Amino acid sequence: GSSLAREILKRLNPRWFRLNIFPRFGSVHKPPHTHTHSLVELKAKGGESREMVNKPWKIIPRPLLETVLNNHVQRHRVPQPLILHGPRGVGKTTLILNRLLRDWNKGPHIAGYVDFAQSITEHHPDHQQSYPWTSWTSVDPPLLSNCKTHLENCLESMTHKAIKLGTLSSQQIFTTMNKWHGLTTSLRRILQGCKVAVPEKASVSFLWERAVYALSVRRNADEIDLLVGLDEKGGGSLSVEEASYYRETAFALRLAKEVIKMQQGWRGNAIAHMNRTNGFSKTLANSCTDWPLLMIELLSQAAEIGFFQPKLVLNNIEILKSAIQTDDSTVSASMYHDNLVWRIIALGANERCLPVLFVTSDSYYSYQAFVDFGFPDIFISRETFGWTPQEAKLHMVPDYFSASEWTIVADVLGANSRHLFELYALKQSNHYQSLMGNKAGTFEDIVDAYLAYLQVVVVNPAMEKALLRLQRYAADVRKGSIPDEKLRFGAAWRHPPRSDDPTLCSEWAKIQLMDFVQALVNTELAVNYLGDYSLEIFEDPSAMALVEVGILYTQRDPSFFRPISQGIKRCLVRWLIQERMKMNYWSSTKYWWQRIIRGRYYKHLMLGYRT
Repeated sequence: GSSLAREILKRLNPRWFRLNIFPRFGSVHKPPHTHTHSLVELKAKGGESREMVNKPWKIIPRPLLETVLNNHVQRHRVPQPLILHGPRGVGKTTLILNRLLRDWNKGPHIAGYVDFAQSITEHHPDHQQSYPWTSWTSVDPPLLSNCKTHLENCLESMTHKAIKLGTLSSQQIFTTMNKWHGLTTSLRRILQGCKVAVPEKASVSFLWERAVYALSVRRNADEIDLLVGLDEKGGGSLSVEEASYYRETAFALRLAKEVIKMQQGWRGNAIAHMNRTNGFSKTLANSCTDWPLLMIELLSQAAEIGFFQPKLVLNNIEILKSAIQTDDSTVSASMYHDNLVWRIIALGANERCLPVLFVTSDSYYSYQAFVDFGFPDIFISRETFGWTPQEAKLHMVPDYFSASEWTIVADVLGANSRHLFELYALKQSNHYQSLMGNKAGTFEDIVDAYLAYLQVVVVNPAMEKALLRLQRYAADVRKGSIPDEKLRFGAAWRHPPRSDDPTLCSEWAKIQLMDFVQALVNTELAVNYLGDYSLEIFEDPSAMALVEVGILYTQRDPSFFRPISQGIKRCLVRWLIQERMKMNYWSSTKYWWQRIIRGRYYKHLMLGYRT
């Protein structure tokens, strides 16, 4: 990098640089009702606010993708969930929140939006931060209980809306519950708790009606009126029968929640044992997702064209897989995630389900999720890579960059909208000029400084995490937990150190990662994993480590491994050069021996790639 970039990195703490020079990219996500916003408030040393950036950053429409998503959610019930996926920084969340979500809550439409990253205070726009450039696995995951609560609260509010519109009845709730759950014992226990006597041979429907009545006596009716909006309708607008109907349905929903909670409590010891033994049980997993799935099924039944059309958007769904389990009251996060997704798929295939959108930047959902859930077209896949360079030029020149500046940007950073947003913020920042002491700096210096920021704050820490994953892989090989078929003859990673010496393991991991990056560079940083049926690349621990930390992205169509953006690609090459320059003679000899004797060669997988 230039001396200007080095001076910036010396004089600025990287975290402060991210928070102040680069405004939170997520700030464009927050107000769904607006289509323009100011970029950032820069603060001087004394705390006084700087002047705002002159030209606001616009949320530019994407007509084709918006039409595809609108066509999917305009239907009241669909047979498959849709996955909107793509690399980081291409504007998926921005599109949903600033272009679509407002229209999806107009008229008969109601859209529930759940962002599982919302409780991650250090990396979410709601907390004046920005989403991380790399994978969510590189930050501290949220609690599974918080994710569950967020999802259930959203679904409960949508269900109360259905009750308020009269599209859901107590009988529907009873029928759906009776289809999946044995209710007799649960209802008798609830009635005993309410001190209500019931005959021994009473039917399930009779027990349900008595339990709903008992619950309505025990609970506060004003609270129910507030939830379903009866207090907003006014005393004269509803007859006594109509108000009673709404309240009965609301109490029936409360009763269903109590029954599910009671039945899950009965399975508590079994769930705790399964968690200790790392076992699996479909019944126990189902018990933990019964409540959200019941509400999704009820909402799907209540959907009616032109009157009540619910839909559900689950953003950052990958976070649910890695959430922290704090107790044994529920199954593990990965099992909860898989069970929730699978039951949504089953509901759509068997009975049709309300439109559900999974929004993610995790490339697991590009290819591997379709394999894991058993069918190549089990989801509707909509993959977006943002703008092409020609489209970006049309929107960026001359409003944000001059023609000469755009030539540099397109060559160095590409058309990733988050790169463009952050670079424009840095370009407009008067704080940038004050750091340089008002020295004359060219636009190339600004781009170089931005690349230096990406290198230090994004890529280098991610590569360190990838190295740790490779060291854990070496330890797993020594323990015998890696199957022999993944260590077949000729594999570049077949011979990790036999001892647990951390120095040897660290050196082996670095040589492996450098060998993989060099092979990737030789293929112009794109490997066709379906070309020549070469799926063995999924067994390469270096490839998987870079995918897991979020530096590489696995595209679905065309089927390529590649860096998540052109700017990250340049930083990846810089990392390789820096590591080779830091090597001593003996380490360099080991590296070249690896490259020549056991090295990876993927040039035959460069089929049809175009940037």
